[in-house]
Order: sequence, then C-alpha cells, then structure tokens
Amino acid sequence: MAEATLRTAPLDRTRVLQWLQTYGVYAGVAALLVVNTVITPHFLSAENFRTQAVQVAPVIIVALGMALVIGTEGVDLSVGAVMALAASVTALYLGYGLLPALLVVALFAAAVGLANGALVALVGVQPIVATLALMVGGRGIALVLLPQLKDLRNPSLASLGSGDIAGVPYLILIAAVLALLVAFVVRRTTFGRQLLAIGDSRPAAQLAGLPVRRVLILVYIASALLAAVAGVLATARLQASDPTSLGNLMELSAITAVVVGGTPLTGGRVNIAGTVAGAVLIQLLTATLIKHDLPPSWTQIAQAIVIVAAVYAARGRGKR
Repeated sequence: MAEATLRTAPLDRTRVLQWLQTYGVYAGVAALLVVNTVITPHFLSAENFRTQAVQVAPVIIVALGMALVIGTEGVDLSVGAVMALAASVTALYLGYGLLPALLVVALFAAAVGLANGALVALVGVQPIVATLALMVGGRGIALVLLPQLKDLRNPSLASLGSGDIAGVPYLILIAAVLALLVAFVVRRTTFGRQLLAIGDSRPAAQLAGLPVRRVLILVYIASALLAAVAGVLATARLQASDPTSLGNLMELSAITAVVVGGTPLTGGRVNIAGTVAGAVLIQLLTATLIKHDLPPSWTQIAQAIVIVAAVYAARGRGKR
C-alpha cells in the first residue's frame, strides 16, 4: 500500500502543476476578485470596472504581439519604446489629421519591427539582444522627435481615447477585436501554424521548407504594430504625448501576461485567452496594491513573484 502511494505521488504533483499552468491564471483572477470584493470599498461599482478595463486595454494589445513573438521562442523588449515612438509621431503629425498621423505611426512601427525581425531572422542575432538595442534606440528616437511632454487638443484623438459605443469604451472594443483577430490568425491560418511550427523546432521547420525568415520578420512587425496601437490609444486617453514615461516597463507587463497566461517561453504554443486573463490578473494585482496604499515598487515585486510561480508551474512540461 505504501509502495503504491509512493508511485502515485509524482503523478499527482505533475497533474497539479499542469492544472496550475492551464487554469492558474483564471483561478488567480477569481481569487483577486473575491479578495477585493471583501476588502476594497466600492470595488464592485460599474465605474471601477470601467476604469480597470480601460487601463488594462493597452497591456492586452501589447501582450498579444508579445505572445506571437514568444510563440516563435523569441522575445520583444522594444514594445515600450515603440509606444513612446508612436506617441511622439502622433504629436508631430496630428496637425495633418488623425488618419495621416496614424499612417505615419504605422510606418515607423513597421520599420522598428522590420529591423527587429531582420536582425533575428537574417543576421542571426538573439531576440533579446536585437530587441534590447531597439528598446534603447527607439526611445532615444522618440525623445529626439519630441523631447518633452506635449498636450494634444484634437477632437478626433480625444474621441478615440474617451468615446464609447453603447457605454463600452473604444479602447476595450479595440482590444477585444484585436484579441479575436490574433486568436483567429494563430488557430485558423497557415501563418499561425507556421509560427507555432517554427517555435516548436526551427531546424525542423527549415527542413520542412517553411518560410522561416519571412514568418519571423512578420511576427516582429506585428508585435511592433500592436505596440504602436497601444501607444496611440494611451496617448489618446491621456490627451498628451509623453515619450519620457509612456510604455516604461510595458515589456515586463506584457511578458508576465503571456507567461502567466500559459504560453511557454520555449515557444511552439500561444494561448491568447490566457494572455488576456494574464493582463487582467496584473491589472487587478496592481489596482489592489495601489488602493491599499502600497508603494508602486511592490507592483514590480509582485509581478516578479507571479513570473517565478508561472515558470515553476510550466517546469518540465516542455513543448507540445
């Protein structure tokens, strides 16, 4: 009997870890909702839920692109810098109209993504090194274009940041649509299957004749474009361009959301629903600490603990 118990113990532990990796993020969100309902005044108000949803929307959008990159066994540290760059370019070209400004923002973001992708796919630079260079250089370019905070008084931009449809803010609708679109691309398109195959084993993907370089470049361009969308939306909500602080530590939040949401750092799998839940978990955790007057630095410590827990839960699971 004792021998049988010893034989089944490792299996039970493995099942617990697999359950935590698959459903832990949803359990964490549920636990924070319950805890805040009990200890945080006015937490269940509609205004509070609207505020939390608006604040988490840019994180979700950036995390969607990060999930695609991590799905290829890469990482994109330049997303925060791209947000700052998008804010600067928006301020510079908004005088020509919102649509022309958005097109120029898209061109700048695509150029950053192309540079990241080319360094990784063509030159063979490690993703963390390639995107670190753009992380520093991108914010530097943003500050050269716009050295300081600038107020933006544009009705179209203001509407984008504060408008709604049937009471649902544009920011939330845009994040939801992009999440559905990215999930469709990953699950239902050839590009998505190629992306996962490259993340699972790049040598095998090359031997199979997949367009590895093209897919990698497109993945980094997609990540940069999504970061630019988040930067424009954050600028619209603030009605000001702040390249100095906008997007700071966004890469940390995005990576946390992706990893906690069940996408392994080893690539080969992308969990979009889990990524969205991971971003919500981070937002609830941050809001809880702030509402109870804990210093902002505690948020980073809490994120670090969550990352370690998520990586531990994923330990040994490997690629599918």
